[in-house]
Amino acid sequence: MNNSLSQRMKTRLIGYWVTTVLAAVAFLAPGIANLTHSAHIVQDMTHLGYPLYFLTILGAWKVLGALVIVIPGYPRLKEWAYAGMLFDLTGAAVSRTIAGDGIAMAIIPLLIAGVVIASWALRPPGRVLRGTGIAATTQK
Repeated sequence: MNNSLSQRMKTRLIGYWVTTVLAAVAFLAPGIANLTHSAHIVQDMTHLGYPLYFLTILGAWKVLGALVIVIPGYPRLKEWAYAGMLFDLTGAAVSRTIAGDGIAMAIIPLLIAGVVIASWALRPPGRVLRGTGIAATTQK
């Protein structure tokens, strides 16, 4: 393998781990806050019109999703975790917009969604479900 290709693979792997750790932390911390019904999370969810039991459901899924994207193996489960993260983040952006919280509050979850998408796109071959991913769709 030539040095240039090796360097690109190393850079891609570093990019993957940086974005994956950021995405995991972006879900683990609020997931725990949801599960513990942290005061500021309760206030936010009440403001957005969600029932308090939703915090427990959302918190459990956030913690599980954060764990799944960092552990080795389970490529199908990773696909579901990444999809769930995008559903959560786009739903948060829409919720903030509908609640009238302003564009800045809607952009924040969309920026985090960009990190999640980067993590998904940079996955090493061992973490990709066969027949999926950008490479699989562009080769058909």
